[in-house]
Amino acid sequence: MSGVSILRLYLLRVLYLVIAVGLGITIWPGILTPPANLSHMAGVVRSLLGALAILALLGLRYPLKMLPLLLFELIWKLIWVLAFGLPLWLNHRLDDNTSETLSSCLMGVILVPLALPWGYVIRHYWSAAGDRWSRSSSPA
Repeated sequence: MSGVSILRLYLLRVLYLVIAVGLGITIWPGILTPPANLSHMAGVVRSLLGALAILALLGLRYPLKMLPLLLFELIWKLIWVLAFGLPLWLNHRLDDNTSETLSSCLMGVILVPLALPWGYVIRHYWSAAGDRWSRSSSPA
């Protein structure tokens, strides 16, 4: 047994669904019909977020197996808030786009930690033994 309550599993599923639907609405139209003047990095970002949306759908079926996806979501948003959003806000240099990004990233930084089963994360990703790096050294 995983030791994670059914309520927590449903919270995770809701979070995966929010990510999949949110990115499906905001990102996928720009992937399916990209503008002609799309910059290289904007295309990279859209591709990455499109993949995140697809993988979030797997989280509906496998909420615990897909936890690294939520950890990725939390970490990239936390990095953006601390490295870019907060300095812009402190220097009163937020425009409409960065303000919107800051809001959505802050929502992720707040909601993801609330939904994560931290005991499970610590047991399975921090405390557990890692996979071996080479073939077994025992004789065949």
